[in-house]
Amino acid sequence: MPSTHPALCRLCTAFCPIIATVENGRVIKVAGNPDAPLYGGYTCPKGRALPEQHNGASRLLHSVKRGPDGEFLRIASDGAMDEIAERVKRSIDQHGPRSVAMYFGMGTVPYHTTVPVAAAFQRAIGSRMTFSAGSIDKPGILIALALHGNWQGGQPPVESAGAWIFVGANPIVSKAPGFPAQNPGQFIKEAVSRGTRFIVIDPRRTETARRAWMHLQCRPGEDPAILAGLIRVIVCEGLYDSAFLEENAAGLDALSAAVAPFTPEYVERRAGVPASQLVDCARAFALGRHSGITCGTGPSFATHGTLTEYLALCLATLCGRWSRAGDRVTKPNVLLPPFTAKAQPYPPYKAWGYGEKLRVRGLGSAASGLSAAALADEILLPGEGQVKVLFCVGGNPLMAWPDQVKTRDALKALDLLVTIDFEMTATARLSHYVIAPKLSLEAPGTTQYVETLKYLGTTRGFERPFAAYSPAVASPPVGSDVMEDWEFFYGLAQRMNLKLGMVSTYGSGKHTERDAEIQPLDMVNKPTSDALVEALLRSSRVPLFEVKAHPNGHIFEDVEEYVQPRDPDCGHRLDIGNERMMAYTSAASERAGFPGASEPSGFGSGVPGSRKRLVIG
Repeated sequence: MPSTHPALCRLCTAFCPIIATVENGRVIKVAGNPDAPLYGGYTCPKGRALPEQHNGASRLLHSVKRGPDGEFLRIASDGAMDEIAERVKRSIDQHGPRSVAMYFGMGTVPYHTTVPVAAAFQRAIGSRMTFSAGSIDKPGILIALALHGNWQGGQPPVESAGAWIFVGANPIVSKAPGFPAQNPGQFIKEAVSRGTRFIVIDPRRTETARRAWMHLQCRPGEDPAILAGLIRVIVCEGLYDSAFLEENAAGLDALSAAVAPFTPEYVERRAGVPASQLVDCARAFALGRHSGITCGTGPSFATHGTLTEYLALCLATLCGRWSRAGDRVTKPNVLLPPFTAKAQPYPPYKAWGYGEKLRVRGLGSAASGLSAAALADEILLPGEGQVKVLFCVGGNPLMAWPDQVKTRDALKALDLLVTIDFEMTATARLSHYVIAPKLSLEAPGTTQYVETLKYLGTTRGFERPFAAYSPAVASPPVGSDVMEDWEFFYGLAQRMNLKLGMVSTYGSGKHTERDAEIQPLDMVNKPTSDALVEALLRSSRVPLFEVKAHPNGHIFEDVEEYVQPRDPDCGHRLDIGNERMMAYTSAASERAGFPGASEPSGFGSGVPGSRKRLVIG
């Protein structure tokens, strides 16, 4: 007989609560959970298609290795770990720990334990060559936050907003984590009925744009010009929050000078948006009872994606769009450790030029991590420090990294390429080993990941103190040989006689491994997945056992809190006039950039790409 189980869809960062119908251990249907708070029973077509992912004919049910003639042969998971561990040890002995690199794709999102254990493996072998998709798809927000600083108190509730700007974001479809992703279409519909003015900056007339108060349908790549124009109108008309700036920010004069050339008329010629609409949008943003701004992933692919993110932060600070003392904290910690939100800045911090140094293009670590866009060069460049081994976890570099031909050449040049994925992707087909993993409904999970998103962008995360836990509700197919990603790295560590120390939840706003607690794993008695989840959350504000008591998820009103006053001795300031960002803005304004001009746009219309042919596989 079929049975139903509350669970979490973890295909994207919305983490919608679902009801999974299971028969003989096999998930046969997924629907939204009407009893889960915050979401209103919502789930999207991708979530409802989870049974196809779990039961599809293309799913890998056994790990495979490349044979001598290039064919893929089935291999038992234990045998694969034996062989891979031996080859990794040999590479470290011959070329050093730096020869082993790790790449995390967005496919790691559903799995609570993957990154902590895989990162522990990298630390244990002594390699800092760890890369992620975040350094490609949206690095600008993290670098911009480092240059601008962040606000400890967060933003006021989105439902109170009088205006909201979407820059290249379409949350109705994408469930963008920079805006409430819990049933966003319904949320926007209700907000519009309350009088919220949504402003969409996008070349496309998207689903969100069709519901907007104003759609600034612009030329691609000109988002910074439009934001600079909005800032100029607000400065020239004196619509900024002078009291907030005086106490909490620095750089107004530099910002004003940098955006001075971006008159509404200039922005119209350059970006293709009517000057009158630009002025109306600036006034709506500055004069609304509260307003906010969300930048999507698309604008970060333009030439000056970091500048877009930085000017968006400046726009919010210019108008004082941050929570004040006494406001409700909109993203309180539940499965993260307790943290006191205060009405004061986190000061700017170093955005790049620290940590591991790459051998190519003078690159080093940055706020967004090591650049995955440079990893192909690191593989192809001979000499000391060359990457010889790559673990690809939940990602598809051949389809994601720039310059597909170079990426293919790099992947084929590796001594060892190991991919963990449930299908034979383009990257998997180039791999020496492909490890077959369990899928999300076959592993436990929590909503803790969504809470951490607030450290990756000011408007991300849950608006209320919501948390949920889901056990494994389905079983791997009968006769399969699959394992969770963390089990693979744990198995390698056992075979290499390594001791793993897992970083537990960062505490009290600490964002680096240096500040976090390292918990040693028992390398003799293998822990369960649930035991690892317990260990990761042992410092959570609400104990995990309390969250488990609410199978549909729960809003923990008891931890709802309010922003505390600024510390009397706090002298920190947000920076809205960063020297490098202002130089980029000023330099771009000196180029004509609009149709008919002799110079190309300083902000660009896209990422320069290879002119070589695309290669699939």
